[in-house]
Amino acid sequence: MLLTRFYDALLTVAYPQACRVCRESVERRRFGVACERCWQATRIFGGAETMCWKCGELSLGIDVSEEVRREMRCHRCDEQAFTAARAVGRYENALRESVLELKRRPHVAPFLKELIVVAATREPLAVATKIVPVPLHERRLRQRGFNQASVIAEVLSKQLQLPLDQVGLLRTGTSEKYRAGLDPQGRRDTVAGAFVVKYPRLVENESVLLVDDVFTTGATVNACAEVLKASGARNVLVLTIARGKS
Repeated sequence: MLLTRFYDALLTVAYPQACRVCRESVERRRFGVACERCWQATRIFGGAETMCWKCGELSLGIDVSEEVRREMRCHRCDEQAFTAARAVGRYENALRESVLELKRRPHVAPFLKELIVVAATREPLAVATKIVPVPLHERRLRQRGFNQASVIAEVLSKQLQLPLDQVGLLRTGTSEKYRAGLDPQGRRDTVAGAFVVKYPRLVENESVLLVDDVFTTGATVNACAEVLKASGARNVLVLTIARGKS
């Protein structure tokens, strides 16, 4: 641990890096593209927030007991096919820049890895038995060179010792890069029928941890959850790095 910190400090001195949020120096490379102060200014969920137990949408209100928290529903997500959805934190500051960096480069900073793993081990996601990343269309994958959801999924699979399935869920539609600015219904329309499960036996009776970078309206993960549940998955539990505004 001491050697790692020394190496981290040495890298910072030898190759100074500006924080993508505030432009000040990043003191330790374990924080990735943002400095520690900007991480502290980012809303990271601790697991005890008052939220919809299903979709993870935060509620404005007083603290409630664990029993009450499990019963809370926003009801806007009642028709969504996934079992539950959670995120590391809000799509802002350090998390926003980390997500954008992950779209450019297939690397997850050590601090973000820790946050992702902690989020995955909390209820209601902790019952997951298999990890599946939200897939990119083959054409989009060739353009980018990697799937950022797969990078996150690989981190989780290694840390949690859970099997990783990167071949069973496929994307057949190519609409993902044209969805900015659409309303929730428009987003749902663009992903309707966009996913298929190639090998149903790989997800049958599994509690699938479906992984992506950002949850906004939930349209993408819902479309994935629909085909996974139709193929026999017992649960579809969603984990994203960030939660955006729907």
